[in-house]
Amino acid sequence: MDQSTIFTDAHTAFSFTDQPVSDAQLSEIYELMKFAPTPMNAQALRILFIRTAEGKARLIPHLADYNRAKSQSAPVVALLAYDTDFHEHLPELLPHNPLAKNNFLDPAQRALAAREMGILQAGYFILAARAVGLDAGPMSGLDAAGLDAEFFEGTAFKSLYAVNLGHVADGGNFPRNPRLSLDTAVLWV
Repeated sequence: MDQSTIFTDAHTAFSFTDQPVSDAQLSEIYELMKFAPTPMNAQALRILFIRTAEGKARLIPHLADYNRAKSQSAPVVALLAYDTDFHEHLPELLPHNPLAKNNFLDPAQRALAAREMGILQAGYFILAARAVGLDAGPMSGLDAAGLDAEFFEGTAFKSLYAVNLGHVADGGNFPRNPRLSLDTAVLWV
């Protein structure tokens, strides 16, 4: 896999073919992204793969109007969430520091840390999807509270993004938009 597949040649997809996405591909996304670094190896991201008509019927009303057709066309929509109880897994994930979870006893601080880690891992998720040969269309235009009530009631999960997954249809993405130059975005000390 070369860098262009993951970075320079990949574009955000907004329309997809009906080519199926396999469970093996979805599993491979997770198996790749779980190795990308997070603070204290905390891994706060949680993923719900929505692929049935019934699941999409529950999802679509919680998306912004301009995102509904995009998700309807995707074979799979990944609802990315962060786990505000991520700290409970730290004794397993950071075995050399069995008291690490005590750094996150304050619920407000823990929720902020979970969200920040979830955002970081969402980026890894998109890159992993591209690495397994899928196109991705990440979206933040959604009713997070509505999605939490619909899919995560009774859990510590909080919705973050929806990411459409599949194979881009002809004309299903826009030409590459400009990017900031190195001189604009990077400082040197």
